[in-house]
Amino acid sequence: MSKSISDSFIHEIALKTPSQDEKELDIRLEASRYLYNACLGESLRKISLVRQSCQWKKARRLLKSKENTKLRKELFQQAKQSFAYSEYELHSFVAIVRKSCWIGNHIDSSTAQKIATKAFKTADEYLYGKKGKPRFKGYQRVRSIEGKSNASGIRWKEGFLVWSIKGGKSIKLAPYFDLKDKHGVEKQALACRVKYCRLIRKIQKGKKKWYLQLVLEGKAVQKQKNKVADGVVGLDIGPSTIAVASTKEAFLKPFCQELEENRLNVKKLQKRMSRSLRLTNPQNYAEDKSLKKGVKKWHRSQRYQSLRQRVSEEKRILAETRRKLHGKMANELLTLGKTIKLEKLSYKLFQRNFGKSVGLRAPGMFVSIIRRKAESAGGVVEEFSTYTTCLSQSCHCGLRKKKKLSERWHNCDCGVSAQRDLYSAHLACHVHNNHLDTNQALEAWSAAEPLLERAVSRLSELASGKNYFSSFGHRQRQSESHAKEGSVPVEAIDVVSARC
Repeated sequence: MSKSISDSFIHEIALKTPSQDEKELDIRLEASRYLYNACLGESLRKISLVRQSCQWKKARRLLKSKENTKLRKELFQQAKQSFAYSEYELHSFVAIVRKSCWIGNHIDSSTAQKIATKAFKTADEYLYGKKGKPRFKGYQRVRSIEGKSNASGIRWKEGFLVWSIKGGKSIKLAPYFDLKDKHGVEKQALACRVKYCRLIRKIQKGKKKWYLQLVLEGKAVQKQKNKVADGVVGLDIGPSTIAVASTKEAFLKPFCQELEENRLNVKKLQKRMSRSLRLTNPQNYAEDKSLKKGVKKWHRSQRYQSLRQRVSEEKRILAETRRKLHGKMANELLTLGKTIKLEKLSYKLFQRNFGKSVGLRAPGMFVSIIRRKAESAGGVVEEFSTYTTCLSQSCHCGLRKKKKLSERWHNCDCGVSAQRDLYSAHLACHVHNNHLDTNQALEAWSAAEPLLERAVSRLSELASGKNYFSSFGHRQRQSESHAKEGSVPVEAIDVVSARC
């Protein structure tokens, strides 16, 4: 009988860590790294044997069809059983490794099993070709460790984090509770049942700080300002912009524009690091400042080490800011409607074409956050095919016309004129079963047109005297002609060349 799956959410609390306990926690993280690498190495060894077996090769030769599905599964399973490749066998392996060395005094059995499960899942994805070959964890590359349940090992007990090990040191850490708790988030979280605990080590301003993540049963508190509404929201995400349309509101704006300042700070520090490295290692560079070929020895000065710490801190701030902006935007969308519709994009293709912009803004991560929040609120995120809908080329009158990327306004012979991204977001609201319902879009256009016009006018006011993306179409009138003489020009930055 399968286990019942209940709703879960995470509540994070900072911990008070005395120096002695902090040293022991560092040792335990390092011990977990050794266990993970041992389990991963054992899994990769067995994967190599499984792939060489006759059953595996025979299953690979069979065509992928409905008739061969059952036979292929049986052959794959036989190949794995013949070399004892399973999660249960890896649990037995990690128990032997833990008891045979010093690791047994720092890692309990349930935590060791969780480490083995993590290594097995990583190796299993590699076995079936879902991901590339996994790498072993280097020194201090493990930053978190979690328990299997709240009954043993790492557990939350009577308002304290307790981690006791037979034959080892027992740790009991007090948390920093939120005394204000303005929205009652922590009060509601601590009243829920704890499924398991996760310990996380973070480096903030060059200092180690420890946090406890409680994985709790139930749903998190919903703030009044983030109240979820019923309705459909159309979304059009670009590498640097986001367009939203619904029956209540429509807007177009830069996507995570606040991250630009953090990116520039990182870039400046990295240039200073590069100069420092050239000055302290002139023997490794040619006259044109290019690297010489061959093996090189590097000397890294204290200034370089200090700059590297500052870069690490700036990147941490950037990641935290991005996470907050993603969450804020997702909550804003859910206040318009809990049914989100958008095109199914290839974010790997985005990375190839717009690497810097995608690496900074992470649109794929944003979509996953929307999906999680929408499902938690009883909604859904619907992604539809771009091949069957072609929203950037379509009009609600049924006519399709290809546009250049530089054409930022949708102008149709039927008289419809709107900003291209906003119009695509409007059409996304009326996509059903991967096809655009033109009749429904036509009926909704009379109410949507003033919303889209208002969104463009708001954007024009904000863009006055600022550098904004040319993809917004400020330099283009709705008739596709240039702005009138005497009008105030707005400097535009090309979204492809300048921002990406």
